[in-house]
Amino acid sequence: MKVFTAKAMSQLEAEAYQQGHSEHDFMEKAGYGISLAIQDFVQTYPSIDHLILLSGKGNNGGDAFVAGRYLLEKGYSVSAVQLDELSHCSPLCQQNGKHFLDRGGKIEKQLVCQPGTLLIDGLFGTGFKGAVREPYASLIEQANASLCPILAIDIPSGLNGSTGEIEGAVIRATQTLFLGHPKSGFFLRDGWNVVGKLRFVDFGLPQAISDAEMGDFILMTSPFIKRLLPPLKRNRHKYQAGYVIGLAGSPSMPGAALLSSLAALRTGSGIVRLLHPKGMEAELANSPYELIKVPYSVDDPDTILQWLQKGSAIFVGPGLGRSEAINKLLQSTLRSLVKPCVIDADALIVFAEEPFKLPPQTVFTPHTGEMQTLLHQATHLNLNESLLQTCQQFAEQHAITLVLKGAPTFIFHPGKPILVNPTGNPGMATAGSGDVLTGMIASFLSQGLNGREAAALGVYLHGLAGDCTAKERGTRRGLIASDLIAHLNDAYSLLEESPA
Repeated sequence: MKVFTAKAMSQLEAEAYQQGHSEHDFMEKAGYGISLAIQDFVQTYPSIDHLILLSGKGNNGGDAFVAGRYLLEKGYSVSAVQLDELSHCSPLCQQNGKHFLDRGGKIEKQLVCQPGTLLIDGLFGTGFKGAVREPYASLIEQANASLCPILAIDIPSGLNGSTGEIEGAVIRATQTLFLGHPKSGFFLRDGWNVVGKLRFVDFGLPQAISDAEMGDFILMTSPFIKRLLPPLKRNRHKYQAGYVIGLAGSPSMPGAALLSSLAALRTGSGIVRLLHPKGMEAELANSPYELIKVPYSVDDPDTILQWLQKGSAIFVGPGLGRSEAINKLLQSTLRSLVKPCVIDADALIVFAEEPFKLPPQTVFTPHTGEMQTLLHQATHLNLNESLLQTCQQFAEQHAITLVLKGAPTFIFHPGKPILVNPTGNPGMATAGSGDVLTGMIASFLSQGLNGREAAALGVYLHGLAGDCTAKERGTRRGLIASDLIAHLNDAYSLLEESPA
């Protein structure tokens, strides 16, 4: 699904108006779709018995009133809070506010939240910029402090829809019911902290108008990702299922290598072989029975290269450690490798210090700290438009797929639109989570996907496994990396059962 800036989205709507579509019809359909999303949410939380619309004076407030009217007709208890007089609102907001009153709705000047209340944020739309002024700033803070769930219409009020900047009070949404297309500000700077779960609402924008524009990047969706699942042939053997070889681990650091290896197995590779330094045999004694372990000598790169060339995909870096001997080993082996390869962790730092020729279908998986090193930046990287452009240029320059891990995670590939991932949760910010992702991407490479496909499927399923873990545990707190591997089967099931 294409992601647009607020300005670009406004231009798409203007094009639709030129073709004969009307604001009135768009608002009516948007309000109806919003009401359906609200009903779905209430069914999930049966303790909710009252809905309060937070209505601004623009068309975002009009959307809220239309939704409120439909909800009243369905028998829901609905009221509204509007700080401006209705006569001071936009024409469509006025019109639909009156319709809301005619259906028995009430408009108040103050917010009073009781237990069992759901708030609907219709204060400001995607055209908002700057800081929210009084009295709206206090209303937003009161809404957040109520601890009631909040569904934001199109965008959380106070968030810049294009840049993700927050300059003052902002709604912290439980869900954002975005209209037509997600906005770029959801994913940049602090936007991801306030949008909550994203849900699409159709307001009638013609598909042809959207198709004619590129968009800033692409939000990965389950239908998009489901098409990437490798087919399961009934007569295949283990090597056809994917043969992954890992060059990872070091004395006293076996965990990262084992997480990557087990993740590759659980993601579907038929055979996984871990190359590890001699002397780690005792530390690896409790590894999975299915993992094949091969000790190596760091001063024998030819033998290591021979092993690596046997795999259908490789991962290099997790727990590898930093030493002059490791640097020389990677420099001498990876430049001669011709198999698809995931490069992560310590191997990324080696490349940053002295770049070397990369195998075809190479995937880099840095977090922002490692990306800072790769870019030789002295200051912390901020997730903004400039960083996205820089990462795309890096991927183009080195002919690689680049996975910038974070919240959210972005994927870059030469000549292709940038991808952004919606799955995952804060509990996944834990040691070893990235090592699991490395093994998953290597597995998909071994199963025949190209670098961009393997990265997209791996990142989406990785986040989905985190969401499955949180759901089963009842909390996002206290997750550990091995939980993700344990819930990969649940993530696969969700994806396979999702609509195409």
